[in-house]
Amino acid sequence: MAPTSEEAAAALGRQLGGTVEHLRRLSGGASRITSSFDLAPDLAPDPPASGAAPRRLILQQDRAGGIAPAGRVHTEAALLRAADAAGVPVPGIVALGEGDGPGEGLGTGWLVVERIEGETIPRKILRDPEWAAARAALTAQCGQALAAIHTIDPETIPGLAPSDPLRNPLPFLDALGEVRPALELGVRWLGANRPPDGRRVTVHGDFRTGNLLIGPDGLRAVLDWELAHGGDAAEDIGWLSAPPWRFGASGPVGGFGELDQLLAAYAAAGGGDIEPEVVRWWQVYATVKWATICVMQASAHLSGASRSVELAAIGRRVCESEWDLFVLLGVAPKGDAPDYEPAAAVTSPFGRPTAAELVEAVREYLEHGVMETGAGGARFEARIARNALATVERQLRIGPAIAGAHARRLAVLGFTNDAALAASLRAGDLDADWQVVGASLAASARDQLLVANPGYLPAANA
Repeated sequence: MAPTSEEAAAALGRQLGGTVEHLRRLSGGASRITSSFDLAPDLAPDPPASGAAPRRLILQQDRAGGIAPAGRVHTEAALLRAADAAGVPVPGIVALGEGDGPGEGLGTGWLVVERIEGETIPRKILRDPEWAAARAALTAQCGQALAAIHTIDPETIPGLAPSDPLRNPLPFLDALGEVRPALELGVRWLGANRPPDGRRVTVHGDFRTGNLLIGPDGLRAVLDWELAHGGDAAEDIGWLSAPPWRFGASGPVGGFGELDQLLAAYAAAGGGDIEPEVVRWWQVYATVKWATICVMQASAHLSGASRSVELAAIGRRVCESEWDLFVLLGVAPKGDAPDYEPAAAVTSPFGRPTAAELVEAVREYLEHGVMETGAGGARFEARIARNALATVERQLRIGPAIAGAHARRLAVLGFTNDAALAASLRAGDLDADWQVVGASLAASARDQLLVANPGYLPAANA
């Protein structure tokens, strides 16, 4: 069970020799929960430095059931120090630890770093006028930062394991009991089209909008190094320019820039030349990998390892990446999505309000109650819960019609269920027909989005 905020504050105070104030959760990712806090020093009698201002710090805690391996926090600390020496903007390390002992109450692994002022919320950075100058500078700055990261010799970082990009996605899904034919097809395409190995470097592994701290002048710090590994330099380029990190903005690179500009800045900073077609392969890889991470995050909730409405809701985001995959592969359907008929009313002994009406009432309470009056984490989670209930409403309304359409597509392909189709894809039986199968699966991904997140589709498809 994750430590409470009170336990975390008390443990931080013991570790850092001060009083923790204003501990506030900022976000929760695939492997870490990030919080901000102030540290007021515990002053001895008649202290010489009385009245000293509190230190403004950031706490990162490994999430129970997350994807960061044990002991990873020490590797991350070594990475931050090496990155700083290489000229990468990073926050300074204050303290770290793992497991029981003095840090008990902070979870299995934790890291405290200096808080640098800036913004990380992608939708603000990509849309608000106050960040226009930062957006204009970011592409070149990201190219320079990645070139600097890639000068770090992975052999000098203890615990920085090499990574084969095609080693993990399907075994992870098998371990979780998930059947996703779209991802099976994606992995087959990656295996058939894999480019020659590029220059082996230290790869950040999650360099993207949301993990970049931005100030009015642009990039101020590169955050969240827990997924770093030894690998191909093009991986970070493909990850930054993958569809999930555009957040609805038009720029292919993180929603703010163009790929040719990023590659030029990277090469000018000493990173070397990377071909756009190689980047495309890594974009497809990033899309498949992110879909797998979404499945893993939902599993952490479903298994009870880390109960969270945020993790539960993220499981329904897999179809976003599946749609992105088919757009990248050029088989996504064009034009308007079908206008599915709402499910017919079913006579039941429960009376009114119906299940749909109850869901609607709770959604409205969250939207007009908790979201308007709450603060911090409560407001954030209320927004997620509101969106999850909206998904349930749409599934109750058009889910049966979409399920019927999916079954008909499977029948046309000669299958009765997703498991049989997935097995045939993995066996390579459909390699010659992957575009036909891909078009069918893309239509199903689009239909899933009509329930999970209609706004994710382009206007012509929504």
